[in-house]
Formats: sequence, structure tokens, C-alpha cells
Amino acid sequence: MRCPVCEGPHGQHFQTIEGRAYARCGQCDATFLLPAHLPTPEVERAEYELHRNTEDDAGYRAFLSRLATPLLQRVAPGSQGLDFGCGPGPVLAAMLREAGLHVALYDPFFHPDMAALDRRYDFITCSEVVEHFHQPAHEFRRLNRLLAPGGWLAVMTRFQTDDDRFAQWHYRRDPTHVVLMRKALT
Repeated sequence: MRCPVCEGPHGQHFQTIEGRAYARCGQCDATFLLPAHLPTPEVERAEYELHRNTEDDAGYRAFLSRLATPLLQRVAPGSQGLDFGCGPGPVLAAMLREAGLHVALYDPFFHPDMAALDRRYDFITCSEVVEHFHQPAHEFRRLNRLLAPGGWLAVMTRFQTDDDRFAQWHYRRDPTHVVLMRKALT
């Protein structure tokens, strides 16, 4: 079966958990939900609406600073960026704006501004987003087209590590997390 990350024909059954079948790519090592088990847009939106991330939540800001701080060290003040998959409460965009950056928003459910996808950016952020991509290779090509030459793609996600604990891993249990990346072991 074809891997949605590297698009190679190297996907093989990995595990079936609670009726959801996962495959593992023998080339890029991504773990992905089989297409027949992908959540519908209605299921996705309902799950995202449960998120209660607000600008005044110091803990959430500290969490996002793991992406914001290294990005701010790499981009010039006034840089133009895109918060891709910002969700219902774009806290990361607010933090970057407070630091002097210009940030457009795009989210297919909460900020579906297609005009934001018609220009190029000095940076793009994807905080806790790539694990939701049904077609990651397509999305990464789109993000690459949106980046200006020399631009930065800032991604934050959790890497899948321990196969023995995969079934109980909290990150896997989110029904909208459909592609789980693994850190290269070499």
C-alpha cells in the first residue's frame, strides 16, 4: 500500500486497535491510519471544538514557546508568516504578533481563508497539525510552494517511539491523529 507521507509503495499492516487499522511505511517509518478509517470532516470538527486553548493560558503559551522561541531566533522582525492549521483559538499567531511578526491565519474549519494560500511567506508554522494531515505529501508540497526562498517551516508534533505501547499512547488515541511520524534512528 502507498504511504501518504513519502508516497512510496512500502506500507504494510502494523496494528489494528479498536477496529482502526494502521500501517507502517518501510521506507520513511511513518505510521498511518488506513484510508477507510480516516475520520470524516464532521468528526474532526467536533473533536477540534473540544479544544479550549486561549491567549491567557500561561501553560499553553509555555507549550507553544517550544516552537515560537526557536522560530523568533531565525526570522527578522516584521517577517510575514502563516499559521497553518491554527484551530479555533490562534494563540501561536497572537504570540508571534506580540513579538513583531505579521501572521496570516489558515485553518480549513475555523479560518478557511483561501486567499491566505495565494501568497508566499517568510515562515509557516504548523503546531500540532501534521499528525492530522490525511494526505501529508500533498500538504507538504503545498507548504513548500507557500514558503518564500530561504523561508522557515516550523513544525511541532510528537514522535511515535515505542511500538509496544502504541495501542495505549494518548497521542494515538485522538481520533483525528491519523499520521504519526518517527524520529530517524540513524
